[in-house]
Amino acid sequence: MLTIENLHTSYNGIEVLHGISMKIARGEKVALLGANGAGKTTTLASIVGIAKEKSGVITFDKQDITNIETYNAVRKGIVLIPEGRHVFTRLTVEENILIGGFLMADRRDRLGEQLERMYTMFPLLKDRRRQMAGTLSGGEQQMLAIARGLMGSPKLMLLDEPSLGLSPIMVSRVFKIVDEINHSGVSILIVEQNANIALEFTDRTYVLELGHMNLSGPSEVLKDNERIKMAYLGM
Repeated sequence: MLTIENLHTSYNGIEVLHGISMKIARGEKVALLGANGAGKTTTLASIVGIAKEKSGVITFDKQDITNIETYNAVRKGIVLIPEGRHVFTRLTVEENILIGGFLMADRRDRLGEQLERMYTMFPLLKDRRRQMAGTLSGGEQQMLAIARGLMGSPKLMLLDEPSLGLSPIMVSRVFKIVDEINHSGVSILIVEQNANIALEFTDRTYVLELGHMNLSGPSEVLKDNERIKMAYLGM
């Protein structure tokens, strides 16, 4: 579904990604691990067109999207759930969700149907739909950010640190929801500091170190890799 080949990405002329390559198959769950500053978020930003200074080739569904604009990435079926959720705190829960359906703005019937699907998947959000988003807990805001992203019916969901700042119980709930999304046919690329969770949850894993792709393989195998154990699993 997604192929990245020899991607170099810079900010203000300073290169952050140094020729990385990776692939995500249709229906896969893939993790991207790495220390702070390794280039994980930059990789996601490059895919959806937020990061502009780049070279290499990114293809999605066999189409070149290397220089795509972000709104067109959404149109093609790629959605980013950013680190820190970034919900609109002074809008209601329902207003936040509806923003994710901007592609259906001229189809109110379809917009309403998709909104009801989100409420079926996230009953808590339905109960809080008139509540200001800024009053939700961190875990509830994470669910809201995911629901907002799902309004566009994505084929590929990129999640940046979905467990950040959440309680263990809420982390479990969020990952269960993401697993259900994957089973519905959405491919997943997840950036996650909690390597234990990422390796347990995904099919394959890539490891970034200072902008270089240094390791990749089946997540089940990488759990026993000595470099992974020492650097990320505290073993």
